[in-house]
Amino acid sequence: MTKLGFGQPFGGIMQTAFVVEDIRASIDHFIRDCGAGPFFLLDHFLAPDQFYRGEPSRADVTIAMGFAGHMQIELIQPLDDHPSVYREAIEARGYGFHHFGIACADVDTDLPGYLERGYRLAFRAAVPTGGSVAYLEGGDAAAPGFLELIPATPGMDEHFTRFWKASLNWGGADPVRPFL
Repeated sequence: MTKLGFGQPFGGIMQTAFVVEDIRASIDHFIRDCGAGPFFLLDHFLAPDQFYRGEPSRADVTIAMGFAGHMQIELIQPLDDHPSVYREAIEARGYGFHHFGIACADVDTDLPGYLERGYRLAFRAAVPTGGSVAYLEGGDAAAPGFLELIPATPGMDEHFTRFWKASLNWGGADPVRPFL
């Protein structure tokens, strides 16, 4: 099985994501109480090519990513009230767990298999590390949230491996760092 530079396999969970009300307070929680960090912050993620439930979307979010061991933790704070998979989850369940991220060699190749298993495409967006992510819902009725298919591009692997390496033997300095 092929692994990414930070040790997670293609086709398996590489990320656990949470929608949060206050990203700075959530970063503090994950550092203090969960042993994760440092976190890499992207103040605004308003992708030019995002589609929510088949319609163009203008939802803006702040994203922070850090590691706890080999697992990437993603924190997402909506910055506006535009319709999105994030606002939808908050309205349905409140803040908290949002999705598992699955590393894919090619999202477009893997997506049909998920759709055949009963998943539905809820959101699609280009990402700064290359390619486009796809958020899926449905499938197994036991799924606690969305699945995000994440393109394991060289840019993604480089960025996320850099974040993971920063977490190794991290002593608490510079807990919030720039994403790019």
